[in-house]
Amino acid sequence: MRRWIAAIALGGATALMLSGCGNPAGVDGDLTDDWGAVAEPKPFTPPAEVCHSSDFADVAYLSSFNPVDCGSAHRLETVHVGQFSGSAASASAPPAKGSPEIRTAYAECDSKTKEYVGSDWRNGRLWLGVVLPSPQAWSGGSRWFRCDLTEVTNVEDNGDTTSRSGSLKGVLKAGSPLLLGCYQVKLARDSSIDTMPATECTKDHNSEFVGVYNAPDGAYPSKSADWDKMHNECRKIIAKYAGVPNDGNLKYRTGVVSLPGNQDEWNGGNRGVRCYLWLSERKVNRSMKGAGPNGLPIQYEN
Repeated sequence: MRRWIAAIALGGATALMLSGCGNPAGVDGDLTDDWGAVAEPKPFTPPAEVCHSSDFADVAYLSSFNPVDCGSAHRLETVHVGQFSGSAASASAPPAKGSPEIRTAYAECDSKTKEYVGSDWRNGRLWLGVVLPSPQAWSGGSRWFRCDLTEVTNVEDNGDTTSRSGSLKGVLKAGSPLLLGCYQVKLARDSSIDTMPATECTKDHNSEFVGVYNAPDGAYPSKSADWDKMHNECRKIIAKYAGVPNDGNLKYRTGVVSLPGNQDEWNGGNRGVRCYLWLSERKVNRSMKGAGPNGLPIQYEN
């Protein structure tokens, strides 16, 4: 009982002391009106030029965001982070796969990645994907998209991602081991490509990467006429690469292999087609770049 009375007495003394003294200079007695406004919380936006040890995923969750030093082993590198705008940003959910919004985001990723690696990333053993925030993050205001790049074992038969050490920034310079080169194509019984292992251009081979054809908007090639059009565009690149005339005789000098991404990638905005020359009847042990008509002679069928 004595403790309770003492507490009340202290409170009273404090009240008397406050009422008997004036406010210090510069104090008006209002404890709230001089506080700065609390900043409105902003949604998390991931940084660019960071690496990740995880494999690629279409959707990123904050709980799994754990970047690692690019000098250590990793599988992905974020080369750019963009922002959706306009109608895409005002939507109640992230854009769906294959939507115009995703294709627009992919185009930005494609352009930024070319700048980042120093060349068209399709010139190397690389694969690019667009990552979206989770539906929960989207509802919280996140409107970013991530451009994630990864090294792959090969690009000719949808090779697996591989772990690497070191950033991909500026990686596609002359002499880079990631640059595409020469191959030994083996056909299956139905004349489709069975295997296409890479080989040194100084060793016997029958195929060589020559460049990339950027196809216009349209459906994924499904008919012979669609593929013929794509092959013809790749032949133009072959002619320039090898230094031979782009005329009716080109088909007697070399065959062609045209490799777009799969249909999901195509619908998502990847319209880059890797083009290769292909020698069906012979092998060479040098690069055909600038080989000229003597290096790629006309070979009519008997």
